[in-house]
Amino acid sequence: MKKFVLALLVSGLLSGCGDNEVGDVSLGLFTMKDIKLNTLVDPDVPGVTCHIASIEAEFSLSDPSDSSISCRQTGEITPEMIAQIDKSDSGEVVFKKSKSIFLKAMKVRRIFDAKNQTLMYLSYSTKETSGSFKHSLSTVPLWGTKAYRASAQQN
Repeated sequence: MKKFVLALLVSGLLSGCGDNEVGDVSLGLFTMKDIKLNTLVDPDVPGVTCHIASIEAEFSLSDPSDSSISCRQTGEITPEMIAQIDKSDSGEVVFKKSKSIFLKAMKVRRIFDAKNQTLMYLSYSTKETSGSFKHSLSTVPLWGTKAYRASAQQN
């Protein structure tokens, strides 16, 4: 049991040391909770960068479910990139982070809105908290990119 608790503490400490963390805001002297700011470059559409803010509670078995996301075009978006993504109504998970040992995770899902030529990025918790599944949405329009014309012609 002692080894399990030690492994849990070490994994919790290491999870805060990710190379995608770009900010860390303390919520005060008398709390062990911080707002962590992480960056995510879409693995299939590297011209999109998302910034995710979420609360992490050090030495806790479960982090709060609240998060927010903001995504922007930070590079070229090509027709080839859009051609390879999942275009189903549920899209695909492009990021996942454990928020608890109790199977709670924060996920970011990319969904393509073909009609409006927009990439949607949905950040959400996989466990209900206070009667709600916490979520946040950000969109990246393809307008002005090489992908816009190619995707519009396919519809």
